[in-house]
Amino acid sequence: MKDASTHLNTESSLDDYAYSFAKARAIHRHHHFYLGPTNSGKTYNALETLIKAKSGVYLAPLRLLAMEIRDRLVSAGVPCNLITGEERVLMEGAKHTASTIEMMHQKNQIDVAIIDEIQMLQDPDRGSAWTAALVGVPARQVFICGSNAVTAPCIKVIEALNETYEITYLQRKTPLVLEETSICGKRYSKSILKNQLKKGDAVIAFSRKDVLTFSARFRQWGHTVASIYGALSPEVRRTESERFNSGAADILVATDAIGMGLNLPIRRVLFTNIHKFDGVASRQLNATEVRQIAGRAGRYGIYETGFVNVFEDEERIHIEHMLNVDDSSDLNKLPIAPNFSEIEAIAHKLHTAKINECFEYFASKVKFNQLNLNHELFSLSSSNTQFTQALLVDEFAPKMALRDKFVFTCAPISINVNIEKDYFLLCLKSVYESTTRHLPPQPIWVDSHNAQYLETAELLSQNISLYAWLSYKFPSIFVEAELVGHYRKSVSRYIERALLSQAGYGDTLRELDFLQKRY
Repeated sequence: MKDASTHLNTESSLDDYAYSFAKARAIHRHHHFYLGPTNSGKTYNALETLIKAKSGVYLAPLRLLAMEIRDRLVSAGVPCNLITGEERVLMEGAKHTASTIEMMHQKNQIDVAIIDEIQMLQDPDRGSAWTAALVGVPARQVFICGSNAVTAPCIKVIEALNETYEITYLQRKTPLVLEETSICGKRYSKSILKNQLKKGDAVIAFSRKDVLTFSARFRQWGHTVASIYGALSPEVRRTESERFNSGAADILVATDAIGMGLNLPIRRVLFTNIHKFDGVASRQLNATEVRQIAGRAGRYGIYETGFVNVFEDEERIHIEHMLNVDDSSDLNKLPIAPNFSEIEAIAHKLHTAKINECFEYFASKVKFNQLNLNHELFSLSSSNTQFTQALLVDEFAPKMALRDKFVFTCAPISINVNIEKDYFLLCLKSVYESTTRHLPPQPIWVDSHNAQYLETAELLSQNISLYAWLSYKFPSIFVEAELVGHYRKSVSRYIERALLSQAGYGDTLRELDFLQKRY
């Protein structure tokens, strides 16, 4: 155990950011790091303590994981609430909560908190939520689970807060083996791949189109298939996970979303590519990504060994290197984002109603260290999402109350998807003009078995989720919250049917690239 009481002895020397979490600063927190690769029991060990605690919270990277842990606690006889941005499922007498990390409640002191997948601090869009949890969760014992990639900057912050910590390093419970030869040899071949697939394989692609194309192809080859990718709602992902868990699907085709804590009975992970598009450019998978994804193979208690492989020989070299290289991140300052109190103070100082100007001012002050932020600890989140949404809010609702503007800058949408952006603006208009907004009309195809509306259904599901999220912020405007559950279920059931019959896109991105080079 390590105590940092000799590092800093006065509150005035600490950052304003840290002391904005008053409840956390009022108690002396002790941090337990459970660090190690996947399938090492990190979260399992922390959950054992959470189950025995009088009160506690599990902070999840995914709504699906929050649902899974809530169910696990309830099954253990512990009443547990589920709180995400778009739902509140409360149990009478519950003193435990499973929550998405963005929904962390910082005002009620608890005994135990679990912060899962701590390496998500590296995420440019969401990393600031992990910083807020690390600094601000008001628990006497904080369990920090994940890889060892970001341990150093976490400890630096804990020491600056005069709080104690201990580190437990865990080893995999089953060995992970990179197979000696790639699936297809020197060059990728559909015919070779067809004969290499086995029950328990998880085939990892890095785009929705590739997931759907491989899924359709494998079904044509006689396999039963489950599909998981980011555009699917948590309800659909849960159903697809259950199909694979139960054996109803013998092969899983998924994006790297499975690297975020999903517990699946995977025997072997097959990478279809070693490159992914990260929103800016195509790049090679880094060590943390490779380990998080590959490590899902060899589920403890089901398989004695986990296997990993790639399609081509040259790609095997990269995967082997990433599995063996030190995966410590180059992150040395934890990302933060402004809260409403800070934005409100800036607006008052600048005499402005434009929330984007407030964000820009905050960014400039962080850059030049004029907000009493310790440059050794924190830096501004690299995400541009909130800034982009702030510009839209200022343009389309210039006289909206600042607090309401801030809510819309935090809305969970993909602003670069036109349909989501358009619906976001419709919702913004309803609040701005104080007019009631109903749920999107239910399409006639929702009860059909026609797969042609799959993408439309995915987008509709996202709009329903935004409606649900906003209904908690503006219940007098978004008045059909009680209908969300049934509507979402109908759309989810359609998507599940469509996944079983959709025909894919003919060729994968790899195959199209090969054809372009050939001709």
